[in-house]
Amino acid sequence: MMNELNFRTLDLNLLRVFDEVMAERNLTRAAHNLAMTQPAVSNALKRLREHLGDELVRRSGYGVEATPVAQALWPTVRDALAQLRESLSPADFDPSTAGKAFVLAMADATAAKLVPGLVDLLEKEAPGVNLRVVPLTTRDPRELLESGSADLAVGHFPGVIAELTAIHLQEHTPRFLHQRLYDGEYVVVMRRDHPLAGQPLTIDAYCAARHLLVSFSGRPFGFVDEALSAMSRQRRVVITVNQFFTAGRVVASTDLLTVLPRHFVEVTGIESALTLRELPLPVPAVHVDALWHRQSAHNGAHRWLRQAVERAARRGFADAAADAAPTIAP
Repeated sequence: MMNELNFRTLDLNLLRVFDEVMAERNLTRAAHNLAMTQPAVSNALKRLREHLGDELVRRSGYGVEATPVAQALWPTVRDALAQLRESLSPADFDPSTAGKAFVLAMADATAAKLVPGLVDLLEKEAPGVNLRVVPLTTRDPRELLESGSADLAVGHFPGVIAELTAIHLQEHTPRFLHQRLYDGEYVVVMRRDHPLAGQPLTIDAYCAARHLLVSFSGRPFGFVDEALSAMSRQRRVVITVNQFFTAGRVVASTDLLTVLPRHFVEVTGIESALTLRELPLPVPAVHVDALWHRQSAHNGAHRWLRQAVERAARRGFADAAADAAPTIAP
């Protein structure tokens, strides 16, 4: 690795190139983002290799693969560059005049809850701000946040939150931060005239039925299956999809059962075609959290984004409560 003398002579611009290459894992895209030619990027990597005494990246398919040294170095370089950018940029963010784009990663059920409130906030407070919502395809979105592919991830991340809590309890500084937005509830959903709709849903009847599973990763085993396994029970999952809306449409016209967030059923537009039942087994509480990279914690624009998402979540549940409240005649 680099000694003190090498560090004194290191061109720090090489670290910007290194960071972009690590984020993109592709020299052509990195060169485009940096407004450089690809040969210039390759030459910068060559100079950095000479300083560090490591290959850093190797060609792999259409991109590059990082060496263990590069993987270990990148988080420190990325954090340092982010802190430097933050120090050199204005601390305040004025949403009324800002022209900024943010990328949010979330499932369709979460988007149905948050996006209407976010659109209202943009129209009233931040007309120059753009939001891009991308599908959430994993229960661990840290790679998306690390690479900069998303500014904020919103969803149910039990494994990630448990790991970050453990890191914090060990008095280490976690690389990712999180905030609880709301608690959700999952229910069994079936078509209105399903054979099970007119009777209590027992665990035996539930396990004997045929099921549709919503899985972001495509893995045909979800949190309900984990809970059933702990009871030495199992169900028959005959189809797996990656969107809650698709699941609702399918079960509305078949004999399949699925499990959906209760709040999502209310916004599908097909609620009248569906019947909801409580899950006939205990499952862990469902918490929906916002997750972001620590390097964004003190960024004024990102702080505004997090507050906007929190406000949209509060509004979503306030609207739902108002809709559910009985109408009182004057």
